Amino acid sequence: MSEQEHQPLDHQARQWAMLCHFAAALGFVFPFGNLFGPLIVWQIKKDQNPFIDDQGREAMNFQITVAIALAISLLLMLVIVGFILAGIVIIGAVILGVIAGIKANEGQAYRYPFCWRPIKAAGD
Repeated sequence: MSEQEHQPLDHQARQWAMLCHFAAALGFVFPFGNLFGPLIVWQIKKDQNPFIDDQGREAMNFQITVAIALAISLLLMLVIVGFILAGIVIIGAVILGVIAGIKANEGQAYRYPFCWRPIKAAGD
């Protein structure tokens, strides 16, 4: 990504990269919207700019991690601790998603902490 860091990013590329992160908010409206929102934006725009591709992949990886954490929380709700874990995961996902969107809009590649990255770039 060193090449990409030295290229000036146009306003549209930054906006679409930001939307990749913010599209996860669809999860509050539709079941699995947190996965499908970023996936749709990323798939439509990933070939237009390497920054959009990178941030779309990062948003997807994070939302996959969130979905797994919420599934584990659901199982743990049988012993009450799952309710607390689910709350922490949801609040953390919202906060980190907003931070990621802001950073992407500033043209900075954001990396989520505590993120499993099953979707790799073509060269990885």
